Amino acid sequence: MEFSTRLGRFGDEIFGALNDKKLALEAEGRTLYNMSVGTPDFETPLHIREALATAAMDPENWKYALRDLPELLDAVVRYYDRRFGVSITPDMVCSCYGTQEGMGHVGMALVNEGDTILLPTPCYPVFIAGAKMAGAEPWYYPMTAETNFLPDVNTIPEDVARAAKFMVVSLPANPMGSVGNDEVYRELIAFAKQYDILLLHDNAYSDIIFDGVKGGSFLQYEGAADVGAEFFSLSKSFDVTGARMSFLIGRPDVVGAFRKLRSQIDFGMFLPIQYAAIAALDGPRDMVEQQCRDYQARRDALCGGLRSIGWNVPDSKGSMFVWAPLPANYKGDSMAFCLDLIEKAGVITTPGSSFGPLGEGYTRFALVLPPEKIAEAVQSIADSGILD
Repeated sequence: MEFSTRLGRFGDEIFGALNDKKLALEAEGRTLYNMSVGTPDFETPLHIREALATAAMDPENWKYALRDLPELLDAVVRYYDRRFGVSITPDMVCSCYGTQEGMGHVGMALVNEGDTILLPTPCYPVFIAGAKMAGAEPWYYPMTAETNFLPDVNTIPEDVARAAKFMVVSLPANPMGSVGNDEVYRELIAFAKQYDILLLHDNAYSDIIFDGVKGGSFLQYEGAADVGAEFFSLSKSFDVTGARMSFLIGRPDVVGAFRKLRSQIDFGMFLPIQYAAIAALDGPRDMVEQQCRDYQARRDALCGGLRSIGWNVPDSKGSMFVWAPLPANYKGDSMAFCLDLIEKAGVITTPGSSFGPLGEGYTRFALVLPPEKIAEAVQSIADSGILD
């Protein structure tokens, strides 16, 4: 059978070789430190689990949802007002099964085949996959060390800006750990207005920002709701990654288009998950704030530890990731480095090459181990001789 030519738009899975190496070393009984995948290891708060379990005991909640519960939409409205000081209305909210799914599909509602969209580089891989699924032509704007891994609209040529339909912005950034500021957001909004570009903001890590900086929402800024929308996820803040709780929030016509697309492929979020999301949104945030402090302790253990053994890795500013330049002796081959790091030190990271153009030359650590285990991983790297 000949499969769809659409599959030809996607490259081979880069993690296959890494997983094969991991399985082989596990079979040998090697100690491994897996810091490759951004799955939080913190426990999901009890009140969220209880809300899901209680709702799951009601047989009525096992039917098609068909829509977002009014109670859920109202909970999002309350949360945005309380957490970000942003006033929204229920028609500005649509749920999806995680930002991964949302970002993967939203382009189908917004662009036609061959349209230009602006993507950051490096970037989370689904941004690229979503462009390919929509048949769009990505134009990559650089986020480099020279700009503190922040977007600079001056790097986008005028003809490209005039052709672009939408622009993806992701801050705090995965994989670079950079955090936006007032100047950056205001510049992006002015740019979007000038060229009639829709801004799509990925706001997955607003609760994981370090050194006393408070995370926010793109929609806090004047004019943002006129030019864009953001994906807001509960996954990392409340440790519900497997439940896939996310929302597109912003300009009603954009959210409405996304809702129409989703209605063709889905019968609504499982009702017990909707009730769990309500519990998260309306519940306490003390554990969220403590978790941020815990992530910072992990960041300090990793970045400070690596610097102490001669690997100059800058501190991440936010997110649950650290973006590490490769040691000079690897000359930019991130996959070769990651394979050697597993073999020699038992430490598993993600090669920068998997994050699109300009990702090469780096590797990404996920802060998914406690500080004492991170210290062990750092010592293993030191003992391996890989930095010599």
